[in-house]
Amino acid sequence: MKYTKKNPKKKKQVQRNFNLAILLFIAFIVFFLLDRFLDLYNQSFKKMNVGVNSSIAEVAKYTPMIEEELKKVGLDGHTITVAALMMQESQGKGGDPMQASESAGLAPNTIQDPKQSVQQGVKYFNRVVEYGDKKQVDFPTVIQSYNMGIGYIDFVAKNGGKHSEELAKKFSMIQVEKNPQTYDCGGDKNNFRYPYCYGDFTYSTKVAKHMESITVSIPADLNEASTKRSF
Repeated sequence: MKYTKKNPKKKKQVQRNFNLAILLFIAFIVFFLLDRFLDLYNQSFKKMNVGVNSSIAEVAKYTPMIEEELKKVGLDGHTITVAALMMQESQGKGGDPMQASESAGLAPNTIQDPKQSVQQGVKYFNRVVEYGDKKQVDFPTVIQSYNMGIGYIDFVAKNGGKHSEELAKKFSMIQVEKNPQTYDCGGDKNNFRYPYCYGDFTYSTKVAKHMESITVSIPADLNEASTKRSF
């Protein structure tokens, strides 16, 4: 019986074909998974955009009212600013979309008439703008004071005149130490604000971002240029 040696070249060719098949299979799996990932990402992105656009639409319906109230106090160039404040406060929802009850000395959400909310919100915004001008602080400080109160303007004025999240944290902590039982983030130590539980030290930054996203939904003839430059 004759013994036939296996052809080494043929053996190598079979091995190469096998390796190529494995690589093609792996490439197919990677491509499939990548395609699924991109599909899921796009779906999530679309859902996020729908949510954002829906919120902007809720706020946008109040812009004529906001502009009307701002004209009364000579601040009609700040329509987008106040719309962005509303976006941050409530996304245009509820009876007090400007969350202005407390600025009128009332309990939160006492106001249940959106028109009254806008009137009071603009009234308080005008107050912080005028006081900010008097104290010569920057505009982000004025925005932050809509959330933290007019005392924040005094605090920044004594500390360089320019808002920063670090200054907002310091001011917040001062208020927390005055009343720790009230300003405790609801006892939630996982809250991003903790332990700076008085106000939101990121408020001005968030409003600035809302101004960017909301601009496309506001009629182009509104004068927001001076407001945007302030940031």
